[in-house]
Amino acid sequence: MKKQSIALIVDDEPDILELVEITLSRMDIITHTACNLAEARKRLACSDYDLCLTDMKLPDGNGLDLIKHIAADYPQIPVAMITAHGNMEAAITALKSGAFDFVSKPVDLLVLRKLVSTALKVKPKDKTNRERRSRDTLLGDSEVMRKIRNKITKLARSQAPVYISGASGSGKEMVARLIHDKGPRAEAPFIPVNCGAIPENLMESEFFGHKKGSFTGADSDKIGLFQAADGGTLFLDEVADLPLHMQVKLLRAIQEKSVRPIGAAQEIGIDVRILSATHKDLAVLVADNEFRQDLFYRINVIELNVPSLKERREDIPLLAEHFLNKISQQMQLEAPTLSDTALSSLQRYSFPGNVRELENILERALTLCENNQIEPEDLQLPSETETQATTQTEKPLDSYLDEQQKDAIQKALEQSKYNKTAAAKLLGISFRQLRYRLKKLGLD
Repeated sequence: MKKQSIALIVDDEPDILELVEITLSRMDIITHTACNLAEARKRLACSDYDLCLTDMKLPDGNGLDLIKHIAADYPQIPVAMITAHGNMEAAITALKSGAFDFVSKPVDLLVLRKLVSTALKVKPKDKTNRERRSRDTLLGDSEVMRKIRNKITKLARSQAPVYISGASGSGKEMVARLIHDKGPRAEAPFIPVNCGAIPENLMESEFFGHKKGSFTGADSDKIGLFQAADGGTLFLDEVADLPLHMQVKLLRAIQEKSVRPIGAAQEIGIDVRILSATHKDLAVLVADNEFRQDLFYRINVIELNVPSLKERREDIPLLAEHFLNKISQQMQLEAPTLSDTALSSLQRYSFPGNVRELENILERALTLCENNQIEPEDLQLPSETETQATTQTEKPLDSYLDEQQKDAIQKALEQSKYNKTAAAKLLGISFRQLRYRLKKLGLD
């Protein structure tokens, strides 16, 4: 038989205590109450609670003191703060102090039920298995990576917004996915969105949805990203690219926990955890009035910095082995080895494109190497000058070269009557290189 959950409710207002007690009892949750800090501490020492809800203002102190006490002595208990309506500063302070989430007065019962349901999923499972999954996903045995994995485990237990900073290609989305996957929302959607990739005139519709006929081209109702992520996590990648007018609308949606689709008469409640990231320095953009300070304050409750690859060079051998095995499996080839000199070349390289660039370099080297061993010349590492000169034109140039290669390969295949070995000879490349290019260009 499933054990009933027990919640501790701490508030000195009888009406609030009664409302929360009734709501939780209907969810088959046993409730204990306390009207001040001293009584709450006694209750905590005597019972094993699954959840705590506390008011901000208590007769003998501040609810923040209770949150800190629970975080220090009972870290397994998720605690939510009950705050005055519109007091976002108090809510953010609570989250920074270790609160799982917050709910505003007057208490919205639907919001409360969702919060409680999510909080009861927080209890840790097998720590060893969770750590193994983290290491398999976010590779690296360096001290900095061990610290990040530990922090991810802690952040996953909270519902606080997390701002993930770091250079392009460092793995910010992977970190966001891990925070989601290790938390109570793991079974719900994880919706990543590149804010810089949405045309400005479509942003409001993409984020909040629209009703049929609300504007020209709105042929049917559309669910926005917030609704698609309901119950789960919305990951705002490159959040710095949002125009100012959308920043205002985004802030309101996050604070009110509701959205209004274009053309809709009423707002729709949403239960979404917000994770955001950018390779830009948001603090500098705030100082330059290019990013709203209030939005920055709201999404940057906790910051997690993902280090660049050159800050953890000791992880390069492990990452290289992982990528070579992964790429070889995809191409159905035997994984090559890296010569000592090739590995030394990688460890000396600055990697402006970080982990993503390492994978691309190894993918190319795998097709160029002979005798199943990668040498320094197979890596084709650019000089720092070349890297800087090609950064801005790399994508258009790659697209152009891909089209040229497609044409050449297609002609060779036709000329050889689709004999791949003969086509490779006509092109002057190895069979292995041809297989790689066919797969990469979508010609296989």
